[in-house]
Order: sequence, then structure tokens, then C-alpha cells
Amino acid sequence: MNLEALVPEYVRCFQAYVPSRPDHLLMREYGAPLLHRLNNNENPLGPPPAAARVIASFPPELAAIYPSGDSYDLREALGRRFAISPDRFLVGNGSCEVISSVIKAFCQPGDNIVTADKTFAVYEWVAEFSGIEARLVPLRDYAFDPQGMLDRIDRRTKILFVCNPNNPTGSYWTGQVLTDFLEKVGEERIVVVDEAYREFVEDEQYPDAIGLMERFPNVVAFRTFSKMYALAGLRSGYLVGTEEVVDVVRRTSVVYSVNVQAQQAALAALSDDAGHIAATRALVREGKAYLRRVCDGLGLETVGGEGNFLMIKVPINDMLMYRRLMKRGMMVRSMTGFRYPGWIRVTLKEMAVMESFAGALEAEIRAIREKGKAS
Repeated sequence: MNLEALVPEYVRCFQAYVPSRPDHLLMREYGAPLLHRLNNNENPLGPPPAAARVIASFPPELAAIYPSGDSYDLREALGRRFAISPDRFLVGNGSCEVISSVIKAFCQPGDNIVTADKTFAVYEWVAEFSGIEARLVPLRDYAFDPQGMLDRIDRRTKILFVCNPNNPTGSYWTGQVLTDFLEKVGEERIVVVDEAYREFVEDEQYPDAIGLMERFPNVVAFRTFSKMYALAGLRSGYLVGTEEVVDVVRRTSVVYSVNVQAQQAALAALSDDAGHIAATRALVREGKAYLRRVCDGLGLETVGGEGNFLMIKVPINDMLMYRRLMKRGMMVRSMTGFRYPGWIRVTLKEMAVMESFAGALEAEIRAIREKGKAS
């Protein structure tokens, strides 16, 4: 079989994402007695209590029944939560699926998207392996550069992606910055505002993309149950837009992609989230302040606005630091793939884990500096 003839050039040139291996294999490889995953921005508190009860009591017989193809009950609940029509929501198998649906709905070969060069990589990946050009704009002071993005627009630009707050830097646009940007973009292109980490933001100047849609009908918002709601293993995310925009995107989405348990758990999470959000914010606030103090004491630069993560600049190659920390049972995210070589990203978790990580980091930094002095 001649695969070269079958596979499009833009697929042949694309590098597949390689996920990490299961914990027991990693522990064996690195000789680690335990493993704390600080690499995927997961919530250590787990799902809200009501969602946890739904998961624990899930009836096995429902596994034999197809789920609601359009997540009907969940969309109804989202409509009540935000006081808008449920037809303005599209639920997908995590936010990655809705990213793909939006690009498929509006782009064709020859078109392009515009986003940042150091942000959530899936916008770029989905565009590139779909034969769509991804125009990447450098961050400015660790934040999305609105003028830089406007400068990259041409007549074939269909979508602009803004991650707000940005993963991995935690920077975000205020309502004024976003509104000014939308006015300059105009209504000829879709502007996606990815708000995966919005529940972690406490600043009153942080904008609500859904509230801007009446004035700017080309805005689409992404949200997820993976981060704050701790349902990453069940894969449930959604987009919000005007009914007209969502109707177009729905034509490219795959029905039945969100399983029964994911829909039920997300529905329960919405009904029981106030205390959960407050507790998670407190945990993140405490962990971030503590880890910053530790890094300041070690003379290490940090970057981290909003979100449950912190970036740390390390004195050696980030993959080498990853391996050294893995031997101590601490799995972080090396940031070369985010175009931040020499940095690691750490998910903020309960204080006992943060203290263990700080001890491992301090030991490695001390060993690196002692070796440098000896040489």
C-alpha cells in the first residue's frame, strides 16, 4: 500500500501527540516510590459532592443505552444557569472536540486562523492537521497581543482564538481590552474566547464572553468541566454562541460523543458548585502563594496569573529537570512544547503535595548549583 499517495501533505508533516504512559510504568522507569501528577492542571479536590455521588452510584445497565445525542438535559441546565436558550450550547467530548467542530464549520483549505504562539496548542494542531494555516502571534509581556493579532488578519482569516486566561501563563484580557479587540475585528470573522480556566478568576474586571454576544454575535465561548469541576476523566466541554452560529457548528459535530455518565456528572456538578469553587480557589490561592515564596527563596523566576498552575524557570534544560523530578515522584510539565524552553509548569495542589514538591525542587536546585561550583 502506498501511504504516501493516500496521506495529504499536511498530515504527513504533522507530529502526533505522545501522551504520558500509565503511572505504574513511569514509576518503574524512574525508580520512584510514588508519583504526584502535577502536569495536567487537574483539581485534587475531585468533583463537587453531587457529581461524585452520581459517579459512584452510576447504574451499570445504563452502559448498554446510548446517551442523549445532543446532551439535552445538560444543555437545558446550562440554559437555566446562564438565562439563555439551550439551543445556544453545543456539548462535546471535552473542549478539544468543540475546537475541531468550529474549525471544520468555518474553515476550508486556503483559510487561516490567528492565535498566540505560546498558548493551548490544540487550536494550532487541529488547524494544521486539517490543512488550515495557523498564524501564531508572539505573546507580549506573557499575554495575548491584541494589535499583533489584528495585524495578522487577511481576507482568508476565518477564526481568531483567544485563551482567556491563557494556558500556560495565566494572563488574561480585561473586559475593556476584549471589547476594544472585538470592535476592531468586526463581524466578518469568528472570535473564540476559550474560558477553560474562568472559574479560577476572581478579578471583577475579567469579562464574561457570553454577555458580549448580544453586541458581538461573532463571539463563541469555550468552557469545560475538566478543570474546576474535576471531570477531566469523563471528557465534557461545551461552546456557547448565538443560535445561528451554533446551528452551523452543530452540523460538523459528532452526535453521541458525550457518554451517559459524563452528561449526568456534569449536570450534577452544575447544581452543587458554589462551595466547591470557593474551596478550590482557596486551595489554589494558598498553593500559588507558597510556591512563589519557595521559588523567590531559590532565586527562580515564576509566571502565573490566574489558573491552577504556575510556571517556573529552571537553570537547566526543562526535560532534564523533568527527569530529575520524576525520580523523586514529581511529574511536572516540561514547557519546550509550549515554546518556553527552560521552564516547567506545575499544577497547584493540596499543601502536603506542594511541600513535597518544594522539597524535591530545592534538593535538585541545590545539587545543580553545587555541581556548577565544583566544575
